Amino acid sequence: MTRMSARAVHALRPVADAHHLPKSRQGSPTSLLLMLFGDYWLERSLPLPSAALVSLLADFDVSEVAARAALSRMVKNHLLTSSRAGRNTSYLPTPRTVGVLRSALKRMEEFGLEDRPWDGIWSVVVFDAPERNRALREAIRSRLRWLGFAPLAEGVWISPRGRHEVAINELAELGLRDATALTATVPLAGAGARRPQEAWDLEALSEEYHRFIDEAERLTSAVEAGRFDPTQALVQRTRFADDWIELASSDPDLPRELLPEDWPRGRARSAFVSTHGALGARAIERVVAAIEASAPDLAQLVVHRTFVL
Repeated sequence: MTRMSARAVHALRPVADAHHLPKSRQGSPTSLLLMLFGDYWLERSLPLPSAALVSLLADFDVSEVAARAALSRMVKNHLLTSSRAGRNTSYLPTPRTVGVLRSALKRMEEFGLEDRPWDGIWSVVVFDAPERNRALREAIRSRLRWLGFAPLAEGVWISPRGRHEVAINELAELGLRDATALTATVPLAGAGARRPQEAWDLEALSEEYHRFIDEAERLTSAVEAGRFDPTQALVQRTRFADDWIELASSDPDLPRELLPEDWPRGRARSAFVSTHGALGARAIERVVAAIEASAPDLAQLVVHRTFVL
């Protein structure tokens, strides 16, 4: 599974959006560096040498020039800090970036874990964003979708969770003042009225889940057969995690009462946890080797993130 759909965007983009970080494309050098730091070096206080990071990005077909340019941009955008020792430069995520990564990892871990009870109340956000301000409208959509909202009508977004206050605060941070948030038991009523859950394309999302589960089975079989070397395992694991966060940002976390029977989210989470863990043992070998080549004393500090079923 290379990408789930043409709609796919950088996996950390919704979280980065919420923390006012620059956007980056899914699979871009910036996106990959964030994923690698988050998965193998998040809780460390020592910076990693540029040579190791450039080497790891090469595994994803990123040239040295593009890799070093990405590192410079990330420092300029306050995503990374840099330090020099002689001719060598090393990099470490800023506290703000660490917060973004922790938020994304928390979403990865908790998403699909259990069905939460629902009180039957919907959050409704009504706003009027200038048509000419496309950047603002895109930012609004990104943040609301990350919070689990979907458009019921033009300028009317809904969520089955109690997120109306959070949503209105997010819109205020974007500079949008012409917005109202409320709760309702039935946002729309009357004969022929559209059901709220129809704001989400659940059939398409179900298909994405099943493709994800199929991909997990393929990757697990390849690991068990020993078909992945450490570099291949690293690449596959990173992309697989990327796809899981994309699912987490696409799924509105609807209550069971609003979902079709046999909803595949729980099975997809089990598939993610087991496959992501299976790839980790080989993937970490590649990360250790890349760091060991330029900073042997740091190699022993590498860890790989695992999740519990």
